[in-house]
Amino acid sequence: MEHVLQFKVYEQPHSRDHALIVDLKRNSLDDGPGIRTLVFFKGCPLRCIWCHNPETKHAYQELMFDAKQCISCGDCAVVCTTKAHVKAIDLSDPKRINRDTCTKCMECIEVCPSGALKIAGKLYTTNELYLEIMKDEPFYRYSSGGVTFSGGEPTVYMHFLSSLAQRLKTAGVHLNIETCGVYNHELFRQLLLPYLDMVFFDIKFIDPFMHRKYTGRSNTDILENFLKLCNQNSIPVTPRVPLIPDITATEQNLSAIADFLGHYGIKKLELLSYNPLWTDKASGLGHTLDYTRKRFMDKEEINKIKQIFADFDTGKFSSS
Repeated sequence: MEHVLQFKVYEQPHSRDHALIVDLKRNSLDDGPGIRTLVFFKGCPLRCIWCHNPETKHAYQELMFDAKQCISCGDCAVVCTTKAHVKAIDLSDPKRINRDTCTKCMECIEVCPSGALKIAGKLYTTNELYLEIMKDEPFYRYSSGGVTFSGGEPTVYMHFLSSLAQRLKTAGVHLNIETCGVYNHELFRQLLLPYLDMVFFDIKFIDPFMHRKYTGRSNTDILENFLKLCNQNSIPVTPRVPLIPDITATEQNLSAIADFLGHYGIKKLELLSYNPLWTDKASGLGHTLDYTRKRFMDKEEINKIKQIFADFDTGKFSSS
């Protein structure tokens, strides 16, 4: 299966002053030192078929539906003037929403009594997001924690992120970024690198064909950006490997990643275990699923992977 993607690395028209944020996850302990606030930016240049945060893929607002919360009251169908909510079929079925006719007026969200309908993506100014993040400043100070920019891909909003990072750094906040590696390196070096304290960098494949097959684009520029960043020697760069059974978590691919990192003297990385709960979120967004594994990785699978990276410092086995 080949995913053809039309997505350029450029600044969104609105992104110097505004950014779409899906969520602020507070009190995180897994994405950098101390207690952290994770900021999930909406929009990504990749189309990984296993995306664990499918609500962050597209740089526009989306209607999210949680079938488990739906009480089948039908109020959404009553207010919908475009018949996007089909009343004649099971209201708890995510497929019953006609997304071709949905105008995203979001009136259905206003009348939904159970919270089954939500909007993915809230527009923030730099100042609004800064003030929201700084509510957690005492936790950063107490635990030597900070803020981690995630997504999606935060660098889609490069200029916005630079302004935000400058303000947070002036306030003494430790900053980390989780990136898929698709960005303009010169812009990254000028606008973000001076304010970051560390980087988590995803390495999914070494083979460019496999990377294009499962994410929609080659990884040539990604690996180049990774090596350029490592050669800066200014801040720690930690490669992170998402373990997707039968896709990235194969002996051939993981051995290639181990050889690649070892060749450049990199012996520290993080392994991100597979979490099947993303499939419900993707279905609730109306996304077509090309990969539907429903179970976590078992102990035998995990042990085989650890053996491949036996010579590496893999830290804790994190959930992605």
